[in-house]
Amino acid sequence: MVFLMLAVQSAVTVALLQTFKFLNLIKFRGYSSEEARKWFPITIFLVAMIYTGSKALQFLPIPIYTIFKNLTIILIAYGEVLWFGGSVTGLMMLSFALMTLSSTIAGWNDISKTLISMTHVYRSQTPIVPIVGYFWMVFNCFSSAAFVLYMRKRIKLTNFQDFDTVYYNNLLSIPILIIPSLLLESWSAENFAINFPPDQRQVIMWAIVFSGTSAFAMSYASAWCVRTTSSTTYSMVGSLNKLPIAISGIVFFNDPATLSNVAAIFIGFVAGVVYSYAKAFSSTKPSIPIQSYPDSSTVINEKK
Repeated sequence: MVFLMLAVQSAVTVALLQTFKFLNLIKFRGYSSEEARKWFPITIFLVAMIYTGSKALQFLPIPIYTIFKNLTIILIAYGEVLWFGGSVTGLMMLSFALMTLSSTIAGWNDISKTLISMTHVYRSQTPIVPIVGYFWMVFNCFSSAAFVLYMRKRIKLTNFQDFDTVYYNNLLSIPILIIPSLLLESWSAENFAINFPPDQRQVIMWAIVFSGTSAFAMSYASAWCVRTTSSTTYSMVGSLNKLPIAISGIVFFNDPATLSNVAAIFIGFVAGVVYSYAKAFSSTKPSIPIQSYPDSSTVINEKK
């Protein structure tokens, strides 16, 4: 019952926000129907991103999923060029290519199986990896890009602060998550007994509360990153945070330190360094020229 658990996480986050606000520890805007209406599409994209991602993972191996998510960074970068007048430099494209190469090296075994699956399709044989997984993955890429880009756009237009963003994202997502849970998930007593066994129910509920608290911290960090940096940087950090996890697996959980794994981690860190350099020392002149036109009032004043 994925949708129900996500709804509970959002509810825990909203409860934490209201509690901290009551204790005068934080401040954020109260609920406004007008602002909720304008923010609602962002929540739709968020839920679509979560749902399409879970559906894609049902059919695709994780390495293939990771490669597509890294390619989404390029989509987001050029979306910022169109929406915010940014630029995509050569070094930035190099960092994107290195990050994608890192994912490709790490998951080459699964990628080779996927390539074999594609040849099976052309030979009218049953594919190893269902093609429907790629459709879900494409939808996930576009919904992820739309969520990050539109959220930054609304933050700029409404001057939302970080806790405002966290509040509206989680509050509006609760009914959107409950509805598909009621339609797509079984609420029968038998299914509840399977997902929440009586002997483990208390532990599971505490785990959900803990995950909701973690979701609160992640929501705040995400809102802060998008507001203070850029949508592209936020997505790049999301790809880079997998590298410490990979290192932890090798150091603490005895994952095999193969040449491909070590090379993938090294190339991933190089990609992060290249991107950081590109953002810190990039030219102020956009690599993609964006022509601006004067408004009518400026033209009239010049004629006078």
